[in-house]
Amino acid sequence: MKMKLLAFFLISSVAVNAQSQHNEYVQKGEFGITLGMAHYFGDLNTRAAINRPKPALGAFFRKQFGNYVGVRLSAHYAQLGYSDTYSKNQYQQLRNLSFNTNVWEIALQGDFNFFKFIPGDPDFSFTPYVTLGVGVFTYDPYAFTNGQKEFLRPLGTEGQLIAYEGRKPYNTLALCIPLGVGVKYNLSDKINFSFELAHRFTGTDYLDDVSTTYIGANKFTPLSTAAILQDRSTEIQPLNPLGVEGRQRGWSKQRDQYIIAEIGFTYNLSTYRCPSTN
Repeated sequence: MKMKLLAFFLISSVAVNAQSQHNEYVQKGEFGITLGMAHYFGDLNTRAAINRPKPALGAFFRKQFGNYVGVRLSAHYAQLGYSDTYSKNQYQQLRNLSFNTNVWEIALQGDFNFFKFIPGDPDFSFTPYVTLGVGVFTYDPYAFTNGQKEFLRPLGTEGQLIAYEGRKPYNTLALCIPLGVGVKYNLSDKINFSFELAHRFTGTDYLDDVSTTYIGANKFTPLSTAAILQDRSTEIQPLNPLGVEGRQRGWSKQRDQYIIAEIGFTYNLSTYRCPSTN
């Protein structure tokens, strides 16, 4: 009798193990958090120098459709800023403009893994991937004068408040298109590590409050904050300022951009299923 019971348990154990080997791990999705650096490119950084990165934080949920394709909803906070003093161009150094801004971004992205990715399987624990999406972000550039923080949009530094040549105040909500590459590595059944570099093409040229031409100091109240911040070349050569009406202040034909490089840790949402005999 004892031998029969022992045989029964052995057979049952083998059957269970055999069944579990046929069970298929299914990654349903991931929750993740990211930490990294952001950098701005635009009218104050025309040569795409990467020398003034600022912090960025993010969180996302990715819905996985198989082992290769996922759709991600992400949110980011980033700081951006730059100054003409960092430029090697003499005209920009004399222009002497600067800005900072906080960026809040929400985006919907599609991710494609180059390799089959199965958490918990050492044969499929790594993959590079590409990501492409669309999002919106808010920004509100500011600068400092005499130690005081001044938001630039309400000042109308390029004549937006007086509708100079039809110019209107710009919207602080803008479109962005994230395009990037990354790598992902599985640490355990539940945890993944990633590194991603994604460039944001935007729909605004006023991320830095600089876009078109000077409108002339005579259009502003003398010694007002708007008059001071629309032409800061006066701080370098007060007797020969750049801010002559019609002179180039920015380049409106190219939109501003920013990039985020980040590392991330994600928690897998997964299940097991027994595949059909077909």
